[in-house]
Amino acid sequence: MKVGIDKTKFSKHKKRVYEIIFEAETKEGKMFDVVLMLTIMAGVLVTILETLPSIKKNYFYYFYYVELFVTLIFTIEYVLRIWCLSKPFKYVFSFFGVIDLLSLLPTYISLFISGTQYVSVLRLLRLLRMFRILKLTNYVKESQILLASFSRSRRKIMVFFFFLFLSVCVLGSLMYAIESPTNSGFKSIPESIYWAIVTITTVGYGDISPTTPLGKILASLIMILGYAVITVPTGIVGFEMFSQSLKHKYTKTCPNCLSEGHEHSAKFCKDCGNAIEH
Repeated sequence: MKVGIDKTKFSKHKKRVYEIIFEAETKEGKMFDVVLMLTIMAGVLVTILETLPSIKKNYFYYFYYVELFVTLIFTIEYVLRIWCLSKPFKYVFSFFGVIDLLSLLPTYISLFISGTQYVSVLRLLRLLRMFRILKLTNYVKESQILLASFSRSRRKIMVFFFFLFLSVCVLGSLMYAIESPTNSGFKSIPESIYWAIVTITTVGYGDISPTTPLGKILASLIMILGYAVITVPTGIVGFEMFSQSLKHKYTKTCPNCLSEGHEHSAKFCKDCGNAIEH
């Protein structure tokens, strides 16, 4: 007698795994994200400590087994994400899908190829996964608002940075014209533009500085202008964040295209039109 697979139960299991992995509203989903966050922190900590020769020498085997365990957890999670989706390739080739894969590869490569310790730095890409995990509880709406604010203000910010680029080119060239006759370090326009960038961003390394009175006056104006560099993009993004905070977003995720940020009462995905179950 053949024993077949109960497709109804199989489908329910996939749906349950999907809710735990991709949704943060259920108790199990929150617990899953917390465990995943702790695992990421453990893996990143091991990667950082491995670069310290004295610590690596004494705790090499501990680090090795912790990394294997962490990689195993991430591998299982990666496989489950693919398994529970109706269109797995959307996840595999998505930004976070590629990040998940790249964070796994270094450990497996090191098992077969020696001398790949520098590739292990890719494991730090796991930190980027925190952006996805931080859709938990109190961080859900805030992360959605922040991402939406950057997206909506990207054109204004691009215009601002284009203006900033032109400004440092002009001001750097002007400073070169003023200071090049002296021996103050402004030997070329690229070096002068570098100085203008350092000055206008209020970093101020001090490796190059003007010596002429006119050069000092121009430097003072650039320093004052530097405050606008901080306030303008902050104001642009801040306004968009205020606008977005008026909209109530939740953690419902479309099972078809993985789009997030749907209103709680939404029945269909705002991006692909697929039905969203409640």
